Amino acid sequence: MARRYGGNPAAAIILIAADIAVLILVLWILFFVFDANRANDLVDWVHHAANWLAGWSKDLFTVDNAKWRTVLNYGLPAVVYTLIAHAVAGRVRRA
Repeated sequence: MARRYGGNPAAAIILIAADIAVLILVLWILFFVFDANRANDLVDWVHHAANWLAGWSKDLFTVDNAKWRTVLNYGLPAVVYTLIAHAVAGRVRRA
């Protein structure tokens, strides 16, 4: 598995953690956009985890359409976490 992430175990851990965070954020976007049952335990857990992960960007965009607002406010942290993780993992690999 470390080979898939560049061969360095520390870099692999950083990228895996970012992948998990991004997965949670994208899952919440999909659950919201496709009107998943919020009474479901998995949907509720993903919602709470995504809220925590996107806490710094919540309500950054205030478009009128709720689905677009969710895509923007939870998609931005997903992109930021991906970019930061790849930058940090690249530095760790070179060290």
